[in-house]
Amino acid sequence: MSRFIQHTPRKPDEDGLSVPLSTSPGRPRWQLFAVLSAILACFSGTPERAVAAPVAIEAPWSGIPPVGLPFTVHGVDNVPDLHGDPVKAQLVLFVAGNQFMVLPSLIRAFRKRHPEIRHIFYETLPPGILAGQIARGGITIGNLHLTIKPDIYESGKKRMSSESAQGRIVGRPVPFARNNLAIMVARGNPHHIRELGDLANPSLRLSLPNPKWEGIGKQIRTSFEKAGGAKLVHAIFVEKRKNGTTFLTHIHHRQTGYRILRRQSDAGVTWISEVLFQQRIGHPIALVRIPDDQNTVATYVAAQVKGAPHPENAKRWLDFLKTPEAHAIYKRYGFQAPQ
Repeated sequence: MSRFIQHTPRKPDEDGLSVPLSTSPGRPRWQLFAVLSAILACFSGTPERAVAAPVAIEAPWSGIPPVGLPFTVHGVDNVPDLHGDPVKAQLVLFVAGNQFMVLPSLIRAFRKRHPEIRHIFYETLPPGILAGQIARGGITIGNLHLTIKPDIYESGKKRMSSESAQGRIVGRPVPFARNNLAIMVARGNPHHIRELGDLANPSLRLSLPNPKWEGIGKQIRTSFEKAGGAKLVHAIFVEKRKNGTTFLTHIHHRQTGYRILRRQSDAGVTWISEVLFQQRIGHPIALVRIPDDQNTVATYVAAQVKGAPHPENAKRWLDFLKTPEAHAIYKRYGFQAPQ
């Protein structure tokens, strides 16, 4: 078992953000998962050393109490980006995936102001996926067909401009946070990565967000251009893609953390907030900062979706995002206040 994922599950912190302790009293989740993995290995012929990593690195990491029958099988039935009850929802939020760690605290603060809004359903998928979901009227995950309509869409400014041009949002978007980039590596930085140019090493296994789904992919490309021009961009996105050492994520940037923890990737470029969160919950992840002259800053905005089922509650959410309290919560997770 990798030393990068052997750690003791711990209780949630004040925001309920940590690895869940157990599925039953006195038995850590990773022990139950290890038993299940061993059983599966017997049927599949997979040797024990090739069994999937323990559950401790899998999302979700919040300690939110279950409603009804608790049934979560990490790595199989996990669904970390759909939150709450879509049937009873009084407010539906489609939020860019890089904010998954902020939403529990943000929603708690919002509910204190508006206790009448009890049921909030939200998704933390890549903005491109959320936009496609809005355009097509739903999404399918496995055998689940979800046709819920959002009240609020949140994304980067460029993506929001596209949605506005296509008539899918109403009103003026509200800026609420900014974020910049960082290099994520394993604790101790075993490959001695110091700058973006080091990531061109042909043998270094690199994980990057897929620009098809996430605006961060384009921002990362811009930072590589600032650091090393067209030559570095070609090395990262052409040469290393050909030799299999640049991996583009299938879901969103959070997959980079998984891959580093599983030793499938050596490094990745992601939001600095993501690196800080991984450290906060005790994962053996380290941060390599990117200098300001090579970094790229994103501004996040929120807007009401055309035909929102709960327009009054949508307005209340947008008003809340403008408050110093909301800005302070984002800052706690490594984001910056909007300008």
